[in-house]
Amino acid sequence: MTVLPDDGLSLAAEFPDATHEQWQRLVAGVLRKSGKEVSDDAAEDALSTTLEDGLRARPLYSAHDSAPDPGLPGFAPFIRGGRAEGNTLGGWDVRQRHTAADNGAALADLENGVASLWLAVGAGGFPVSSLGPVLDGVYLDLAPVVLEAGREVEPAARELLRLYEERGVARDAARGNLGADPLGHEARTGDDGFDFAPVAALARLCAEEYPGLRALTVDALPYHEAGGSAAQELGCSLATGVAYLRELTRAGLSVEQACAQLEFRYAATADQFLTIAKLRAARRLWARVAEVCGAPGGQLQHAVTSPVMMSRRDPWVNMLRATVATLAAGVGGAESVTVLPFDHALGLPDAFARRIARNTSTILVEESHLSRVIDPAGGSWYVERLTDELAHAGWEFFQSVERAGGQAAALRSGRVGEELAATWAARSAKLAKRREPVTGVSEFPHLAERLVAREPAPEPPSGGLPRVRRDEAYENLRARSDAHLAATGTRPRIFLAALGPAAAHTARLTFASNLFQAGGIEPVTEGTFEDSGATEACLCSSDALYEEQAAEVTASLKSAGAAHVFLAGRPGQYTGVDAYVFAGCDAVAVLSATLDRMGVS
Repeated sequence: MTVLPDDGLSLAAEFPDATHEQWQRLVAGVLRKSGKEVSDDAAEDALSTTLEDGLRARPLYSAHDSAPDPGLPGFAPFIRGGRAEGNTLGGWDVRQRHTAADNGAALADLENGVASLWLAVGAGGFPVSSLGPVLDGVYLDLAPVVLEAGREVEPAARELLRLYEERGVARDAARGNLGADPLGHEARTGDDGFDFAPVAALARLCAEEYPGLRALTVDALPYHEAGGSAAQELGCSLATGVAYLRELTRAGLSVEQACAQLEFRYAATADQFLTIAKLRAARRLWARVAEVCGAPGGQLQHAVTSPVMMSRRDPWVNMLRATVATLAAGVGGAESVTVLPFDHALGLPDAFARRIARNTSTILVEESHLSRVIDPAGGSWYVERLTDELAHAGWEFFQSVERAGGQAAALRSGRVGEELAATWAARSAKLAKRREPVTGVSEFPHLAERLVAREPAPEPPSGGLPRVRRDEAYENLRARSDAHLAATGTRPRIFLAALGPAAAHTARLTFASNLFQAGGIEPVTEGTFEDSGATEACLCSSDALYEEQAAEVTASLKSAGAAHVFLAGRPGQYTGVDAYVFAGCDAVAVLSATLDRMGVS
């Protein structure tokens, strides 16, 4: 074996660096071979992905992709984290949410990895009077408590403070958040009669006597759950935070004291890079707000795995979505992370679901060592550029809200709701066309799955902004199919006519099978149409075989009683074919119309 001398020279030194233009030229050549005529300059755009808020993810990033200096962790503009040490001192705060008065569940969480409790009290949760029993046996000087009480924030806060006194917790040892969020409550309920004076009094009390307690939460989840984009979530949170600063300083708190009373809550989704960039951009934007106000600019962040992404069908997949979202929240620098149980969309989580939720964070922190690196995404050209672009988009939305009179005025005028609805409508179109797939729902559904049943959860507050889910349209279709199954003993069926050998029909047969099952329609691939029990059929094969056999097979199917014949492939001129299904077609519209024709209500 020949050993090369260790002379400090790189083996790549003899090769010149490739230029961006050379890369573009090579990409354009590959695209032309695939039938796409593009110029060298347009090759990169052809491979770019359009995101919400006018952002685009490009296929290649380099050191030439400029972004502002992110600074150092723990220092302005806080892009790289609100603390110099990041989450390296034990990981992030694992915070679990409870909506039922279940002391056993709370203790089990705390005994098995959870660090703090997020308790929903009042509407959408349990009575204020149950706060003491729920916290029975909880070491309140060790476990921070975060309240979510809506309109009942004052009595809930007073009850928690009473418990601290009763159980001998020193005032400087109390940790958590009293959870006042008048504008978040208004966004949820449409109730604009919230008196801020008691909130200001609680904030003053915390600032003067409870240094470890914060009084207010700036909750961006209502805007995320109404279908808002990342930039809209950022903009609404900034506008809400600014509104609270105005109210608190008007009540006599200093700007520094007012900033110290706020904790920001954001959604973490399975789009890991967008989540990372959102949390980093949020800190940068709030640092700018605080700088203008003349206060320190750190932002305390609480990330929650997105309720919008949680599916009701095949809910086990939610474990994977939550894992990616939790990873993104941790990498993004959130100080506290709540992992919603995989059965969150079905009702009250059971013990197994709560266990998986808390262990998700434990594995990422203890076994994957995710928290040992400060700002792991820092320096990534893509993440730094995306953070910068998202920060600009979020700031632009924030400014538009401020021009409309601030968050309260924008909510009451309907402006915020209209903006969010427009974003959700565009996203719904992508979901309907399966451009944004939902595994287990719009892609690879399992019709024979046994539905997971859970005890009903308390009804969440309503009356304001809507709550949307990615699985919404498909869930409605599946519910129609379930009702038909319960009434008749069988699901609506469609016969898939595979033409030619497996090599010719397998791809489109699989496509059509997935498509129709997403609407609760059972595909039949064996036997004849007459034996299938179906009233409609779909041809599945290659374009070449369609040219030879489509017309004849369609005529045969219709003579056998098929009322409607689809063809899996791009629309063409095939005699007798009634409709076409293909990648990018409006699957929801196709499936809804099909169920209508089948008499499935």
